[in-house]
Amino acid sequence: MTDTVLIGVDQGTSGTRTVAFDERLRPLAEAYRPARVRHPQPGWIEKDAAETVTTVADSVAEVLGRVEGAEVAGVGLDNEGETAVAWDADSGAPLAPAVVWGCRRSQPIVDRLEERGDGPAIERLSGLPLDPYFSATKMRWLAEHSPAVAEAAAGGRLRMGTLDAYLTERLGDGARTEPSTAARTQLQGLRAPGDWDDRLLKLHGVERGWLATVGDSCGELGSLCGVPLRAMLVDQTASLAGHGCVREGMVKATYGTGIFALQHAGAEPPEVAGLLPVVAWGSAGAAAYALDGGVFSAGTVMQWLRDGLGAIADAAESETLAGSVPDTGGVHFLPALAGLGAPWWLPEARASFGGITAGTTRAHLVRAALDALCFRVRDIVDALPQRPSMLRVDGGLTANGYLVQRQADVLGIPVLVAAVAETTALGAAAMAGVGAGLFGLDDVPALVSGGRTVEPQDSARAEADYAAWRAWAEVAARG
Repeated sequence: MTDTVLIGVDQGTSGTRTVAFDERLRPLAEAYRPARVRHPQPGWIEKDAAETVTTVADSVAEVLGRVEGAEVAGVGLDNEGETAVAWDADSGAPLAPAVVWGCRRSQPIVDRLEERGDGPAIERLSGLPLDPYFSATKMRWLAEHSPAVAEAAAGGRLRMGTLDAYLTERLGDGARTEPSTAARTQLQGLRAPGDWDDRLLKLHGVERGWLATVGDSCGELGSLCGVPLRAMLVDQTASLAGHGCVREGMVKATYGTGIFALQHAGAEPPEVAGLLPVVAWGSAGAAAYALDGGVFSAGTVMQWLRDGLGAIADAAESETLAGSVPDTGGVHFLPALAGLGAPWWLPEARASFGGITAGTTRAHLVRAALDALCFRVRDIVDALPQRPSMLRVDGGLTANGYLVQRQADVLGIPVLVAAVAETTALGAAAMAGVGAGLFGLDDVPALVSGGRTVEPQDSARAEADYAAWRAWAEVAARG
């Protein structure tokens, strides 16, 4: 066993994966604990924050047991982002189910802010469009609709935040967050990362006293599960680091529950229509920025094809079915199970198929669904200010050979599938290595290099298919 290890904790929507790496970021051991996600009403998504704590504690304990005797130089924690949780300051117990990032229940609050004329000010200060995706309106919804949350607020016992804050409250030295996660709440100013913005707090009706302190993304951040906490990041920027995208212009996409493409944007906040300017990481008063484009439904589309439609027995069958037909037979699919994200920003959009005929088979439906995910990534890449020469990818869906090849064809550029499957945990561990002083940020690309390159094979046909889908989607997305 190596003498020194780094640990990456990837706290995600459907579970937590913890991975131990050696000082050269080679994986040594890993553990996974699933988490239940509930859909109590159409458009609602929630989970038990206490269960999330257990998934982290148990997976970290298992990995520590498997590297017993090694020195843990640091642990890096990434979290699922915009999910909001409310808890009791005295007991530490959750006061209500956590409202998951893709949940749309706070749309009426978004509508109210729009009607009040606050949308432009919120977008100008935060850099983010007014949308239920972000944590602030979720927090406001909890304060208005949960009697337990309202009672705790009245008694001065209410604490709120993203899941990193709750995890450090329960498993560390007190609730804390950092600029890349705070950027996802719509309560941190884009040009002043590292603290909450009083104007945004007032506009959203969120009290500063409810929230954790915003600190650095890496460095000496206390402890987590009894080991040194040396990095904290939101999941998508952890993945950015895990791909070695630490220089301006580099792009990665993670194919999980949703698909999230990020481009490193340098040291100044970018301004690009349709994409989110976010903080990649921040320490010692300085920040790196990224542009973020999210496809909100991806893995959930595969789950729906399996459980809702019965079109596939498992995710692996989708590759076989898609390859069994020469095309979609004229079928199109809009992957909007949770609205349309970047660059459309149509929360009211709903998933739909079009072009179905008597000759349509389940293979056509599955192929159309996979194509649509590739087309949505094309939407985002086309909106980037710098077109990448390569797309670096990771996530469970990248095991689908049809999807990866089709993505390369649709974009007309090579797709590099990461050598390490758990790139988000890798990025969290890499930033922990930076925070622990084992290496510098500029050393990360060489440490995480490697992977499988998929070259475009039929870009001309893919271009025509994308144009046809886009023309159909423009109508379907708006009803």
